[in-house]
Amino acid sequence: MTMEVIMEYFARYGGIGIFVIVLLEYLNLPGFPAGVIMPLAGIWAAKGQIHFIPALIITVAAGLTGSLILYWLGYKGGELFLQRYLNKFPKQRPVIEEKLSWVKEKGSVGIFISKLIPMIRTLISIPAGVAKMNLAKYTVSSTLGIFVWNLFFVGAGYFLGDAVISYLN
Repeated sequence: MTMEVIMEYFARYGGIGIFVIVLLEYLNLPGFPAGVIMPLAGIWAAKGQIHFIPALIITVAAGLTGSLILYWLGYKGGELFLQRYLNKFPKQRPVIEEKLSWVKEKGSVGIFISKLIPMIRTLISIPAGVAKMNLAKYTVSSTLGIFVWNLFFVGAGYFLGDAVISYLN
């Protein structure tokens, strides 16, 4: 997905467009890189199409929704879901297995930190669900991590808009 397509989607669908694209990115679907989507949401806010705070809230809500969906799939489907996921994405097996034991060891702090690490931030939700981590603790630590991550990228787009566009092109 190109920057122009994403910006057109934002313009056509507004906050709902931002929510859907960010949700898909947090579901770890290919073609939706956060390093492009989040700054574009910030740029869109800087251009007055949406205010910064609502843009940030929308991205955090979408990120949390995606994270909770993956957590729920891990929680409900447990090992069966994990095995099917790993069969489909075998290269992610070492990361998932490592994160599963890390979640059990580190708990909420581990989730928060994981939400700040590219790629792992979206994958950590599955092992958290498989490990049956307390939902309230998972939600709070995820929300805080998602907020920090999104604030950085949406803020970069908002404050460095033209420079970000030049860099991404």
